[in-house]
Amino acid sequence: MKIAEPTVERLVQYHRLLEQLVNEGQKVVSSQEIGEMLAFKASQVRKDLSYFGEIGKRGVGYHVDRLHKHISGILSSPRCWSLGLVGVGNLGEALLGYNAFQSDKFKIRVLFDVDREKIGKKIQGIPCFSLEEAPRIIRESGIEVVILTVPAAAAQQVADIVAEAGTVKGILNFAPVSLSVPGNMLLASVDISVELEKLLFFLKHKED
Repeated sequence: MKIAEPTVERLVQYHRLLEQLVNEGQKVVSSQEIGEMLAFKASQVRKDLSYFGEIGKRGVGYHVDRLHKHISGILSSPRCWSLGLVGVGNLGEALLGYNAFQSDKFKIRVLFDVDREKIGKKIQGIPCFSLEEAPRIIRESGIEVVILTVPAAAAQQVADIVAEAGTVKGILNFAPVSLSVPGNMLLASVDISVELEKLLFFLKHKED
């Protein structure tokens, strides 16, 4: 089943919201309520959820706990993915301390940097190695996904070094630059400046 990227993004948001509702003890939620809380159309919510076989009862809504478990099953991985992170600067350290990065779906196992003050030490409990050692350490540690939080000028070179390992299946790139990666590797980019520009664009047109 091929799932469009926007649908996956909405599923992640549904899951996060439902987790919150479960913790608050809410038993039932309607597509209208979900839509209002996430700024989606109720029809879009119903379409997304029915696409994966979870149908709510008309006039009643969705059972919160059951829907949460249903979406968890869709999103969950059959194993815990091993991650590496390259670039332990301000952004890299911030991500390590981010609660969303404490998950049973993945674990950041190794760090890489060029700063000799950091190499050979543990940062937030995770060992940091020299970038030069990355291909070997990535292979030995079974790393399949690498997060890049490096300057734009260094990002392509770092991506090439990571690819040398031969075991990396995906890269999450936070550098504001387009990267070229091997055809067998998935690339996802998070460009905060682009997202801000989009927000400002929509705010401008809303005011107009």
